[in-house]
Amino acid sequence: MSIPAYQQIKNFILDQIQKGTWLPGAQVPSENQLVEQFSVSRMTARRALNELSDQGFLKKSQGLGTFVADSRPLSSVLVVKSIAEEVRERGHSYSNNIISVRRIKADSLQATSMGVAEGDALIESTMVHHENGTPIQFEHRLVNPVLVPEYDQQDFNKLTPNEYLSQVAPLTEAELSIEAVQPEKKVGIALEISNQCPCLKVTRRTFSQQGIVSLAELIHPGSRYRLGSKISVGK
Repeated sequence: MSIPAYQQIKNFILDQIQKGTWLPGAQVPSENQLVEQFSVSRMTARRALNELSDQGFLKKSQGLGTFVADSRPLSSVLVVKSIAEEVRERGHSYSNNIISVRRIKADSLQATSMGVAEGDALIESTMVHHENGTPIQFEHRLVNPVLVPEYDQQDFNKLTPNEYLSQVAPLTEAELSIEAVQPEKKVGIALEISNQCPCLKVTRRTFSQQGIVSLAELIHPGSRYRLGSKISVGK
């Protein structure tokens, strides 16, 4: 199966970032330059740049161009809680359905996100979290086995991934992004919702003192979940 043109452009840009050819702050080729270089439409070039911007790898500056984002972790005052803890704090019953836990080889995008080399081993886990028997969160997570070698040997019916990782690789910093999405078919089936149901997608990358520990994509049906936190404001 051939790789879509927009994905080829994304892979090219990510490869330059991963190799260190383009450092944070470096300007990347414009839409026009990508159109000429890859013989694609402007729409295709724009999609590649927009997706990499949405994923945090690039940063657009109005009137100036698109630049490599600074990927250094940012401290956050948001409390990173386990979904099980949230549910139990509401006095409700928590349960989960583990879909898969397996070792994979990192592709280009995963390697850049996790700070490893393409082809390195990662552990991938997928599960659905329930509140009073109703699915409220679809979780897809990548974990670095160098930092957490026994992750795929755990019983996540007893301890959620977040709870386990908090014990063995204590969180020092986190990056968080939130967006509204429509679920993919497999996600909709797992959450027992329509593909047209609006969802809240939280992407969270966590760090320990040793490096990037995990990258989690958490998808919630909009009608079943609200996100909130107390924020400290400096005086």
